Amino acid sequence: MWRVRTRSKYGAKKTTLWGEKFDSRREAQRYRDLRLLEAAGEIIALERQVKFPLKVNAILVCTYIADFTYRERAKLVSEDVKGARKGGAWSAFQLKRKLMKAIYGLDIRIT
Repeated sequence: MWRVRTRSKYGAKKTTLWGEKFDSRREAQRYRDLRLLEAAGEIIALERQVKFPLKVNAILVCTYIADFTYRERAKLVSEDVKGARKGGAWSAFQLKRKLMKAIYGLDIRIT
C-alpha cells in the first residue's frame, strides 16, 4: 500500500509567491530577494528551475536542476536553496555539484 506524504521529510512547506509555486518558504523568499536585485540592476537574466544535463563521455549520468540561475558581473551563477544538509539527498547533491564544476566550470552557490 502506498503512503501519501502530507509534508516533506524536512518540514518544508510548498509556497506560492506572485502566482509561482516554490518547494519551500526559504526558496520563495530567496526568489523575492533576487527579483529585487534584478530590479536594482545588480543581477540580470534571472531564471528558475534551469536544467543542466550532466554527461560524461556522451553518456547522460543525471540532470541537475538549479533553483535559480542569473548573471552577476557577466558571470553565470547557479544557485540552490538548501535547508537540511544531511542524508542521501545531500550526498546526491554533492555529486551533482562536483559534476557541474567538472563539466560546466560552474560552482553552485548554496543559500
